[in-house]
Amino acid sequence: MGFRMPSSLRLFLAAIVFVALLCSWDASASAPRFAVDYTVAFLPEDGEAEVSIELTPGKTRVSRLVFTMPEARYSGIEGDGQVERDGQHLRWEPPRGGGTLRYRYRIDRKRNNGSYDARITRDWVIVRGDGLVPPARVTATRDARSDATLRLRLPSGWTHADTPWLATADGKRYTVTNDERTLARPTGWIIAGDIGTRRDTVEGMEISVAAPKGLSTHRMDLLAMLTATAPAMLDAFGTLPEKILVVRAGDPMWRGGLSGPRSLWMHSDRPLISENGSSTLMHEVVHVVTRIRGVAGDDWISEGLAEYYGMELLHRAGLLSQARFDKAIAWMRRHGRDTRTLHASSSAGPRTARAVALFADLDAEIRKRTKDRHNLDPVARALMRDGQRVSTADLRVAVEGVLGGESSVLSTSLLD
Repeated sequence: MGFRMPSSLRLFLAAIVFVALLCSWDASASAPRFAVDYTVAFLPEDGEAEVSIELTPGKTRVSRLVFTMPEARYSGIEGDGQVERDGQHLRWEPPRGGGTLRYRYRIDRKRNNGSYDARITRDWVIVRGDGLVPPARVTATRDARSDATLRLRLPSGWTHADTPWLATADGKRYTVTNDERTLARPTGWIIAGDIGTRRDTVEGMEISVAAPKGLSTHRMDLLAMLTATAPAMLDAFGTLPEKILVVRAGDPMWRGGLSGPRSLWMHSDRPLISENGSSTLMHEVVHVVTRIRGVAGDDWISEGLAEYYGMELLHRAGLLSQARFDKAIAWMRRHGRDTRTLHASSSAGPRTARAVALFADLDAEIRKRTKDRHNLDPVARALMRDGQRVSTADLRVAVEGVLGGESSVLSTSLLD
């Protein structure tokens, strides 16, 4: 058996974490600010995007940014101040009064099977902002945070664009918010061109479904499912993002689903609900809303919760009957029965199915021991830590906070 922290100590540590989160939120609200304006011009004839990052420091000092920019994808780099490349890294030291960095980004990206997870054609582009503006280590005034905007420049004939971010009042830019990092980047999925979009607002959350025109992507079906499940999501997780963007397209794009900040990709051939009762759409939406991620070796937590709640939310919304939901959990139990440990670098297939069965059992245990006053929801909410990764120990603390003692379900060799 692995080491288990005493329950009293775990509860004490949980209280410390809660106070720390409150303090970090207050600090970010009063942090010194600087402005960053991103401009992205799509160039379909070149297969690239032209990107500029303009910094206006205000009362702060941004002295250095070190980006991860492999030469195979980023070219034509120039900027105000000092710009130096060192292998895959690009160091930019802007002038004290601010400046602009400019470069080109090659958009098309193939997976090993030949499908694309980013692509630009003469009519449209689907790309992640994470690639357009890569991660950066920032040296700046202590605790500084950025006020960021994104402007998209579209070629002639391209009429629409959509991002995970809300448009400004004049409709010319998008407001990029992320106070977890010094530099707020326009991460998440972006689509532009000759596209069709369906949108609605439910429970204060804008839902947008976008895809290239001329494709059978069932925009309204998908929008209806998210509209139906949004109240259950809010009830389960206590909060919803301001916006969720769902991007769809057909071949030769990657035939799967993949979440990003406030957004997700889902191939147009993926069913909204599979024959076994699971849902790629709802699985990825749970990732988007909760943003729960496991530490190394504990990916099963985020993947298991996403798969479990993907079905549970459909059940609560009346889209899966009790009988269908029970059959779905039974299928997961059978599919994962040969799994001997949940710990692994990544969780998929039988391991995730076994995690679903564990969370179903944990939900039942919480309901029984609290006489139906609680279920798994407060555990999930306790693990929603604004991007901070969670561990099995964190899960035990969250469960004990609800039960007031140790869980028999978590006393399993699967977690040794």
